[in-house]
Amino acid sequence: MKYYIISGEASGDLHGSNLIKELRLLDAAADIRSWGGDKMQEAGAVLVKHYRELAFMGFAEVIKNLPTIFRNIKFCKQDILAFKPDTLILIDYPGFNLRIAKWAKENGIKVVYYIAPQVWAWKANRVKQMKISIDKMLCILPFEKEYFKKEWNWEVEYVGHPLVEVIDESLKQPIQDKISNKPIVAILPGSRQQEIIKKLPVMLQVSQSFPEYQFVVAQAPSMEESFYQPFMAPYPNVSSVKQNTYELLKHSTAAIVTSGTATLETALFAVPEVVCYKAGDISYQIGKRLVKIKFISLVNLILDKLVVKELIQDEMTAENITKELKTLLSNKEHQVQIQQDYKQLKELLSKGGNASKKAAKSIFDFIN
Repeated sequence: MKYYIISGEASGDLHGSNLIKELRLLDAAADIRSWGGDKMQEAGAVLVKHYRELAFMGFAEVIKNLPTIFRNIKFCKQDILAFKPDTLILIDYPGFNLRIAKWAKENGIKVVYYIAPQVWAWKANRVKQMKISIDKMLCILPFEKEYFKKEWNWEVEYVGHPLVEVIDESLKQPIQDKISNKPIVAILPGSRQQEIIKKLPVMLQVSQSFPEYQFVVAQAPSMEESFYQPFMAPYPNVSSVKQNTYELLKHSTAAIVTSGTATLETALFAVPEVVCYKAGDISYQIGKRLVKIKFISLVNLILDKLVVKELIQDEMTAENITKELKTLLSNKEHQVQIQQDYKQLKELLSKGGNASKKAAKSIFDFIN
């Protein structure tokens, strides 16, 4: 059968690649065309467009790049029609994918959405159209099934979180040679250029207060190494790794993390973290008025309590990060509590079973 898969970010590329592997086990003749990244291509999909051409962050940045976005949408529709898939699988990336979902439904194409848009946080009005456009919704956060049923009378399927299986597999692998002789603090500044420019300089300043630690920056797969060097050059106890974030987290004592999927990854590796978020002033002011959630970190949202410290916008200063990092590194009682919360988090996310396998089986059965 023919599958057309669209993801627009690094995390979607990871989850898409694992979904493709499982689909190919069920359907040896699977013909898969995708928008994604290197991982999806390596898993056996024909890559139409790389996510690094698609990632725009914040309201102002999106508006500035609207002509490019509209060109991409037009090309995507043409490419789908030419391919004639048995199903269209959309992975997160709602600004783009929900437009494609509506169009695909109108053109008689079966639509599966894997990793639901976070409508419980903002733009809940999208759900009315989603119910019309999406034939099958597969959710990865435990509270989403109840949310869609209670608030929208929509039966969706919870498959578990795909990060659990990815990280479990990583933890089974032998730990590589030491990255440093000093204890390590990981810095995960995000995957988009705009967010890295905003956050990384502040995060790096913190290293000056911890000369006994080695700070290691996890470079985004889509960014060149030369992009990071000017930021890191003034700091002697800072280095970086590329395409090796999970190995870095295995070695880390603590982490400074940009909000997003990375907060969950860090928690599943049981690394104490401080979560940081800083956007452009216009984007932040708009977002603050639209987003309806208590927390920005997935760790805190899933457990519905403050497990990891969140430093947002003006609170994200080198001084505040330093203060929280000192607590993470020295307060034994706090460390024990974090590990207990992380254990509970993993149990919740594992309830659905192997997410990629379960999602692939659900999609395969649905098409048939």
